[in-house]
Amino acid sequence: MFARTKRLTLRPWWPEDAETLTRTIAHEAIAMKLARMPWPYARTDAEAFLSLPRGAAEPRFAILAHDGDYPRLIGSIGLRREGGVHELGYWLTPGAWGHGYATEAGRMIVEIARHALAVKRIEASHHLDNAASRKVLTKLGFREVRREPHYSLARGGDVDCAVLALDLDDGEDMASFPIAA
Repeated sequence: MFARTKRLTLRPWWPEDAETLTRTIAHEAIAMKLARMPWPYARTDAEAFLSLPRGAAEPRFAILAHDGDYPRLIGSIGLRREGGVHELGYWLTPGAWGHGYATEAGRMIVEIARHALAVKRIEASHHLDNAASRKVLTKLGFREVRREPHYSLARGGDVDCAVLALDLDDGEDMASFPIAA
């Protein structure tokens, strides 16, 4: 599945993305904001990520910005299902922070979840010291449901986190958004 917004293309990850993924994500500032990212991050970590199996209701996209001469990889976004819960996860490379890309990509994922996957509820979490991620989630309509510690691989221990949820309304008219299988 591919999806496109005014400034972004969301496309599946491919094995040949390993080198570019490593260059794009391998920043300590990113690792300290994520639960499952090791630090330091190496090409073997990218290859392992790219080979992870995923279910049909677990889209995982590379985010490419096409606001220049050539599309450039700026991050990743997707849904992961664990224990009956669909969890939204995302990251952007530091040079892409503060431009609204995470919110734009997040809106697309919410629409895909609602209309293409018939997901009823999405959860997402953020480290309490990551106010920017909270801002993205609240712009998408997520509301805090609890606080709990989550283990952070890069930090090597538990980090206080907020868990937010978004209940998707079936009664909403389908938004116009371009996707292709």
